[in-house]
Amino acid sequence: MRPRRDRHVEISAWTHEEVSVNGTPDRRDERTEERAVYIISVAAELAGVHPQTLRMYERRGLLAPKRTSGNTRRYSERDIARIQMIQELTQRDGVSLAGVKLFIEMREQLALMRRRTEELERELLDQMRRRRAGAEIVLLRSLRALPWDETAP
Repeated sequence: MRPRRDRHVEISAWTHEEVSVNGTPDRRDERTEERAVYIISVAAELAGVHPQTLRMYERRGLLAPKRTSGNTRRYSERDIARIQMIQELTQRDGVSLAGVKLFIEMREQLALMRRRTEELERELLDQMRRRRAGAEIVLLRSLRALPWDETAP
């Protein structure tokens, strides 16, 4: 049995959260990553799998390549990275394809929740700025001493 590597480092590499120098997402890199330019044989070679494997991943809902007007599959850099992630999870970690699908869905939900949290935080900060300049938020704990808290004011 092979020793397991640190998953935190590997999984973070799969998130594709590229950030520019000023801390905002780099849309130029994102567009390049999303462009579906590779035909199935090239995508399979880049990912190190057989083209039939890519077809099977698509049938199982793990992959959704873009289609040309002639119905030919086209894969992006993001698709290639996803294929490599699927291979790592199935080959190295022994995760079933059903488990990989669940993993992908949970990861997408987490990304959605993170974006929503950031949006709500921005809204809260905006509301706080619009209030009076002298107003400040006071924690409830600082107003009332709790019997078990000896350090409260």
